[in-house]
Amino acid sequence: MLETLDLKLTLDKDTYKTQIEDLMRQLRSLQKACWEQKLPVIVVLEGWAAAGKGALVKKIVNYMDPRGFSVHPILSPTPQEERYPFLWRFWHKLPPRGRIGFFYHSWYTHVLEDRLFKRVPDALAPSIIRDINAFERQLAEDGAAIAKFWIHLSRKELKSRLKDYASDELESWRVRPEDWQQAKNHEEYATLAEEMIANTSTGWAPWTLVEGDCERWARVKVLSQLVATIVQALDRVKNTPPSSLFLPPQEHLLTTEPDFLAKVDNSLHLVKDDYKHRLRQAQVELRRLQLSVFKQNIPVLVIFEGWDAAGKGGAIKRLTDTLDPRSYKVNTFAAPTQEELQHHYLWRFWRHLPGARTIGIFDRSWYGRVLVERIEGFASEMEWRRAYQEINEFEAQLKESGYVPVKFWLHITQDEQLKRFEERQNNPFKQYKLTEEDWRNREKWNLYYVAVNQMIARTSTPVAPWTIIPGNDKYYARVKVIETVIEAIKAELKRRG
Repeated sequence: MLETLDLKLTLDKDTYKTQIEDLMRQLRSLQKACWEQKLPVIVVLEGWAAAGKGALVKKIVNYMDPRGFSVHPILSPTPQEERYPFLWRFWHKLPPRGRIGFFYHSWYTHVLEDRLFKRVPDALAPSIIRDINAFERQLAEDGAAIAKFWIHLSRKELKSRLKDYASDELESWRVRPEDWQQAKNHEEYATLAEEMIANTSTGWAPWTLVEGDCERWARVKVLSQLVATIVQALDRVKNTPPSSLFLPPQEHLLTTEPDFLAKVDNSLHLVKDDYKHRLRQAQVELRRLQLSVFKQNIPVLVIFEGWDAAGKGGAIKRLTDTLDPRSYKVNTFAAPTQEELQHHYLWRFWRHLPGARTIGIFDRSWYGRVLVERIEGFASEMEWRRAYQEINEFEAQLKESGYVPVKFWLHITQDEQLKRFEERQNNPFKQYKLTEEDWRNREKWNLYYVAVNQMIARTSTPVAPWTIIPGNDKYYARVKVIETVIEAIKAELKRRG
């Protein structure tokens, strides 16, 4: 593939100057259009060392409004970043809607340099590539324009440029030992690049191969394709009709898969003495396991979903009562903020993932996409339907990265919910827990009932199964939650040997 590129292609200085000025003016105008249309643009620059990526970025941004773009030079992950899935740090850097993000090197380093230097075994490459493709597809389906460039150099040109840089006292700092290894292992690195390009050039994020021996030619080709990509994306935005599907589910959507909730035995209960005994035993065991989690660098993620007044807060309180607060964190998610709305809906959850050695507890989660956002019409039908796949991909990545995911749906009956609502309403110390929104949600119980069953059917996977907790008896629910977390951590410890 790469050997078919004609690296003798050149552009004379006068032609280059004319074309580059025209392209820069277009790009400046398009930057404004991206802001107006709230189009996020992701530009990935990959290629050989000394291929001119840095000079290209500098050339581009000199013509742009600095308030509308960001440049991310990607280096080796820090010790902090290594505690998370490899895509975590890139989710943090994604541009919000209306801005352009330039990635000087990117997530592809993981399947290029990391493989070349054996930091990533070849056996893991297929799963990494799968995760990258899912990542880019999710962003593209959410409206992002993605432009990816591989700037190719001949071995002779690569060596020549590295020598020139190394002999220049102002440029020598840019030449890394890894860059010389690219030249030394040119054939192997080219093979890795070809494999990467073949497996990640997709309809939503294709690669553009750039002949790089002539820097003028390379710059014009990159900018021409970047302009074309943005123009095409803007046309798509303008020609996409407003979603008439931002509506609550209609009757034809009220069919469901197996009725998981109907099978829940809400008569299960514990008497107070049994509750106290089992709760204490479970809390002591969990505290002991927290030390093992810390020593073995295991990240644990416990997700709580459930009906309003189902007892999530009480269960979380008992779960954390005896834990060392330095090694756990509870995150509560409500409606997204204005900043969060400028990104893919998973962005805010990636940002709050627990790192290795930590137990993370999420009170509500990304499942809001297929529950409240679906029912209330905050997500279009297309958006919430594709969320099932996105969520499964996300949780599979977490599992592959060593996470212990534990997902709870706390289930109570309608009658029990009404009883708890009235208790809160009549108790001045609990009135703050009850809102008008809770009453409105109760009126849509049947819609939520269908959505919950579909959520469980489509996102209860072998790597991240749902546990439905009978919640009418708070004592039983609280103990069952802690015991389930204990079982999940023990299973991971056993797997690791």
